[in-house]
Amino acid sequence: MKSYSLPDFLIERDDSRCIRCRVCERQCGWNVHSYDAEEDKMVHNEQDCAGCQRCAVFCPTKALIVRPHPYGYRPNANWTKDYLSDLKKQAETGSILLTGMGNDKSFPIYWDHLVLNASQVTNPSIDPLREPMELRTYLGRKPDRIEVLEDGTLKTVLAPQIKLETPILFSAMSYGAISFQAMESLARAATEFGTMFNTGEGGLPRSLRKYGKNAVVQCASGRFGVDLEYLNTGAVVEIKIGQGAKPGIGGHLPGKKVTDAISETRMIPAGTDALSPAPHHDIYSIEDLSMLIHALKEATNYEKPISVKIAAVHNAAAIASGIVRAGADIVAIDGLRGSTGAAPKSIRDNVGIPIELALAAVDTRLRQEGIRNQASIIAAGGFRCSSDIVKAIALGADAVYIGTPALIAMGCTVCQKCYSGICNWGICTTNPYLSKRLNPNIASRRLTNLLNAWSHEMKEMLGGMGVNAIESLRGNRLHLRGVGLQEWELEVLGVRGAGR
Repeated sequence: MKSYSLPDFLIERDDSRCIRCRVCERQCGWNVHSYDAEEDKMVHNEQDCAGCQRCAVFCPTKALIVRPHPYGYRPNANWTKDYLSDLKKQAETGSILLTGMGNDKSFPIYWDHLVLNASQVTNPSIDPLREPMELRTYLGRKPDRIEVLEDGTLKTVLAPQIKLETPILFSAMSYGAISFQAMESLARAATEFGTMFNTGEGGLPRSLRKYGKNAVVQCASGRFGVDLEYLNTGAVVEIKIGQGAKPGIGGHLPGKKVTDAISETRMIPAGTDALSPAPHHDIYSIEDLSMLIHALKEATNYEKPISVKIAAVHNAAAIASGIVRAGADIVAIDGLRGSTGAAPKSIRDNVGIPIELALAAVDTRLRQEGIRNQASIIAAGGFRCSSDIVKAIALGADAVYIGTPALIAMGCTVCQKCYSGICNWGICTTNPYLSKRLNPNIASRRLTNLLNAWSHEMKEMLGGMGVNAIESLRGNRLHLRGVGLQEWELEVLGVRGAGR
């Protein structure tokens, strides 16, 4: 059927610079560029352009510019270009609109309305270049008190703990949703830096199990790739109940992305859609969840923390309380800006709440009930920089998951076409021609550089607050002030307005 939609991007080619090298043609998985031998010139089809910028970056003479298309419909505050384009696509296809990455609507970003405290005279600042600063974080159930025997040995039996050299983990990104090269890069960077990567719900390829000491292995509703060896390979087992990009629904990996290698890892037939159900069919109550938590602890000889991941929704605080009382050692909360490989656009853009509000509500509820030490909190969904992370820890997080920043560090340009299986940067694809473009040696180094840079910045911010350990900042909201927020927002966040 003929498309009535306008192209999203305009491609401008400076013919005086173009040397007909056809690099743009080879670099584009969407087949936007082609060579016209009769005219001896490069031509392009703008309608299929995803705006990933791969062609412009690799053009040796910088003859290409790719920018948003200036064409527009008649201005209308209600019927914006996005709504018109989406409606036309559905009229042509009769299907659900899929999209990748996270929510891109203009909801308030609360990190930008929170500012940090700074030391002045009475509590002097600390110079992180000359004095030790502690970012090391331990995740897991903590005792309310420690008892020591007369000979100095520890009487209190500690629950399993996971040591992180920085309070940053790589989010769940499953094999199949991302390429093998991307997963290997995350695993190598996490191992080198002393943090963790998350396998997502697609299992862990056998050749990457040597990185298991730095892996969070997921047990999701589809149970893809889950067996006893897999569970005991990881350092943490995470039960995925929900995720921020698509709360309340299951996952979908299209059959065209399920290659033989992914088939072996996920334990499903090659070429078949990997559809994970919306609910776990053995969890319909907190009691059911408790049974699974303890079954996983039994399966791993009580040597690994068990995490439960939920989407940020309006009753996340009550849900988190139940999860902790059910025996979980870690609660992971994923906000509405959390990214995904594929989700219905209607779900991604309209379901869930921001992580800032959910995190503050959960931390407050667990403290009020006196059970905050019984589980660590990992926040996820929308972290963009080191200051966002520092503010999250002040709101109550022990650590954070980052997904999109890790992808961007590897080369992603957030074109939101992850669901298509075509990724010109070799990240969210299983096409061997495209995926080999990502070099794990280079990508893992870029990831460790990112973690190193953010960790240095976090130390600078802690020093400016007069704090020498990240643990001293956790849940200390007196180090935060709100700017431009309404009273109800300040109340939920548990912070004072600036100047007070």
